[in-house]
This record gives sequence, C-alpha cells and structure tokens, in this order.
Amino acid sequence: MSDQATVEVAGRQLKLSNLSKILYPDAGFTKADVIGYYAAVAPVLLTHCAHRCVTFRRFPNGVDGTSFFEKRCPSHRPEWVGTADGPGDHNGTIGYCRLEEPAALAWAGNMAAIELHAPMAHASDIESPDLVVFDLDPGPGTTITECAEIGLWIRDTLEGIGLRCWPKTSGSKGMQVYVPLNSTHTHEHASAFALAVAQVMEAAHPTLVVTTQAKAARKDKVLIDWSQNSRHKTTISVYSLRARPRPTVSTPVTWDEVAEAADGAPLTFEAADVLARVEEHGDLFADTLTVVQQLPDVPS
Repeated sequence: MSDQATVEVAGRQLKLSNLSKILYPDAGFTKADVIGYYAAVAPVLLTHCAHRCVTFRRFPNGVDGTSFFEKRCPSHRPEWVGTADGPGDHNGTIGYCRLEEPAALAWAGNMAAIELHAPMAHASDIESPDLVVFDLDPGPGTTITECAEIGLWIRDTLEGIGLRCWPKTSGSKGMQVYVPLNSTHTHEHASAFALAVAQVMEAAHPTLVVTTQAKAARKDKVLIDWSQNSRHKTTISVYSLRARPRPTVSTPVTWDEVAEAADGAPLTFEAADVLARVEEHGDLFADTLTVVQQLPDVPS
C-alpha cells in the first residue's frame, strides 16, 4: 500500500497521508482502515451527525498515544467542509466542523479524528435539544451487564409515562439510552428531566445506581450521567469509532440485545461487525430522527 494517495470520495478530491500508520496496535488497524470504515458507514452516520457541531478527539499516534479534543474546526480544512457556531468558552461561540458528506468523514479520519462527539442540539438551533441522553457509565466493580439492566429499567420507566427510547453501546465500557424529542425544548428542561429519571432509578436501586460524579460514590455502581444534556456537553456520536485497544464502535442495538446483555451476553461491536449489521438491519437508530415526543414538566 502506498503511504500517500489522492482519492475521489463522492465527487471530492482528497489527499490522504500516512495510510499504513497503525492506529490500533492490538488489532493492526491502520489509518487507511479508519478512513475506510468512516467512508463505508457514512450513509448512516451522516444522517445523525450532519447539521451538528462536531467535536473531534484526535489520536495522531494511535490509541496508545496522547490525544486531544478539537472543537474549533481547523483552518486548513478543505473549502467544502462547512462550519457552524456552537458553545465556546465563557459563553462565547466558536466555529465547529460540520460533517455533511462522505468526503468530510474521510478527511476527519485522515486527521486521526478517531472519535466524533456530538451535542444534543442541531447547529441551526443550539438552544433547543432534539434528544435527551442517559449516559450509563460503569464504575469499578460493574460492567456492561449492570448498564444493560439499568437501561431496561429506564426504558420501562419511560414507557410508563408514554415516552419511547433507543439504546446504543458507548463503544467503550458503557451504553446510552436516547429519547428523541424533535420538538422545541430547552437544555434546562432536558437536563432536569434526565436528572429526575436518574434520581428515581437511584431511589429504587440505591445499591447499584448513582447520580453523582464523585469517584468515592461510584464503586460497584453505575453512574447515570444526566449532565450530558447540558448545552455545552457532547456525547460520542452513534457509529463513531472509539479509542479502545480494538476498533470498537458506538453501536445501535435492539432492546432484545440489551436484555441478553443484562443476562451476561457480550455487547461489543467492532467496525467490521457494525458494517455487517447495517447491511443486514439498516440503521437501528433511524427512528430517533423522526419520532416526535414532548417531555413532561418537571417540578422545580
């Protein structure tokens, strides 16, 4: 394989470099493999990531090396990679990258932007989230098994108040549960609702659920991180690679798979698995783009 190449991606000319550089040493997964995955998954990933202010987490020397988050879109971006103003420091705004076509994803992969993180709001209306997320983060002594169990509890609780939700793996240790809104809400309302549900879970299952970030409180418990709904926060994008020893992906899953994971089945998918799943099942997260729901009022 040549280490440099100029390729055409969906009508765009793109210069690629260091293609043979290994970014996942344990798997022998190269930069070319990262770019190839993002180009292949683009048709489904872009439906969720386009029109959002995307934050990159870049690993220039691979997942075993140092990394950095990049919110501001690089000035050396191609002219066809657009930007959008999003939350910056001290309530200011900065220009984030907008990934709206396959070539933009390939360009991001070429910069070793292994992880793509997205907010709950569209760039066109950053004050109104169209999703609520429950980020289930296992503390020491817990695993995806406990996360899956709690995910089912959250699903059942939300169903009890007439809300539907969709699960995905984090691609790392935990998982997330998303509630599509696709209607006008504030970040404050979304955060208050997520906190209220998390506190219900904590009260019902105090030996397993915690809602505070304090490390001392998290041993043998799963954190329901409701704070990911804040205006300035982002969560790993659906279909994004993760910087783990192997090229795992934040993967949409079915509730049946979550139930199996709660019984001890594995719930981890790598890049090749995800492409095969999309080929077989389509986009399991597609409904989050269209289902319209309204959050109930939360007592102050």
